Amino acid sequence: QVQLVESGGGLVQPGGSLRLSCTASRRIADYYSIGWFRQVPGEGREEVSCIESDGPTNYGDSVKGRFTISRDNDKNTVYLQMNSLKPEDTAVYYCVALYGRRCPTDTLYDSWGQGTQVTVSS
Repeated sequence: QVQLVESGGGLVQPGGSLRLSCTASRRIADYYSIGWFRQVPGEGREEVSCIESDGPTNYGDSVKGRFTISRDNDKNTVYLQMNSLKPEDTAVYYCVALYGRRCPTDTLYDSWGQGTQVTVSS
């Protein structure tokens, strides 16, 4: 089972940028689809973005045009570049893996990372 470690969270002012990283314990290109989810305490999980094992990407409506997902195959790492951040982007961000070409969901997955906190505040 692949293990995932997120990093890159922190405190940023509105309008700022952060880049999150999700490093896997094994090769993910061609094998695992990786998604980013976020959760605010007391609320449900929201799917932010996903990159399928063979490359296609998708985004949630709330982040389209602001966030970009990418993958470095040599480093087994998926990145989430977050620009034009808003206070409502504040959440714990998790990366999630699912073997195959489908994007993981909050009920269909193989592995979750431990999460990284993103806080957008002035």
